[in-house]
Amino acid sequence: MRLLVTGSSGLIGSELVKRLREEGHEVRRFDLRPAEGQPARDLRDGAALEEAAAECDGVYHLAAVSRVAWGADAPDICADINIRGTRALVDTMLAHGKPWLVFASSREVYGNPGSRLVTEADPLVPLNEYGRSKVLAEQIVTRGRAAGLRTATLRLSNVYGTMNDHPDRAVPALLWRAHRGEDIELTGGDNYFDFVHVDDSVAGLKAAGERLARGAVQLPTVHLSTGVETSLVSLAERAIELCNAGSRIVRLPVRSFDVAGFCGDPALACTILGWRAAIDLRQGMSRLLERMVAHAAPMPPAFRPGAYD
Repeated sequence: MRLLVTGSSGLIGSELVKRLREEGHEVRRFDLRPAEGQPARDLRDGAALEEAAAECDGVYHLAAVSRVAWGADAPDICADINIRGTRALVDTMLAHGKPWLVFASSREVYGNPGSRLVTEADPLVPLNEYGRSKVLAEQIVTRGRAAGLRTATLRLSNVYGTMNDHPDRAVPALLWRAHRGEDIELTGGDNYFDFVHVDDSVAGLKAAGERLARGAVQLPTVHLSTGVETSLVSLAERAIELCNAGSRIVRLPVRSFDVAGFCGDPALACTILGWRAAIDLRQGMSRLLERMVAHAAPMPPAFRPGAYD
């Protein structure tokens, strides 16, 4: 198949591109931060979208202002890319023979959930600009479906597990500081999240795309989550244990736009996609630590608010 991946240079997109090409697909990359030898491409550039989407069989849409802190710092840019960019993509796809679309949404759409184990039916009450942009982008995808697109919306949780990540995000930042035996400063240590290895996330995206390619038209929105909650303090303790380190944990206050926690029920993804996370957190952190040490990963700044997003 000829496939388009937006956000193709990101944490998940780069791994997805690699896997799709290994399986023999022709993959078009689309990213503001291009891979070597590729042009920078912007969702807000109609001509670039037209060229990229032409004669594609399917699209994986991962491009976004993808961090809570970035959305808080630049809400207009967040809306411009996440909302208007998604609308432009959907409109372009509708003009090119209605190929299928897998959209990567986020657990941030729930804000502070009312239940400890969140299902896809829980209310969407986003707490921050990024979460609000994802809710509106989901609605755009839903309208695209009503116009004839075959779509799947997947709400991703906290993805980790590759060197192609921001070094101040939770898992790499905590591992690196523990490896160096340095103090770990945590904002909102009791905040809890559902950490999913990037290989599992890619497998879920591919499972959705494969079902759409086979003709599925009404895939419901599902979580790609493990159903296992881990607090930031527990994550730091696990990093210290893996590194056999003497690091101290220093707890700092929470920020107003950070959610208190999220843990997603994976049951529907298992039923609809046949997907279940295969890599547990300890195994995934251990793999990443080995790669970080072997490749001398960049030292992150102090682990501060929003680093888990």
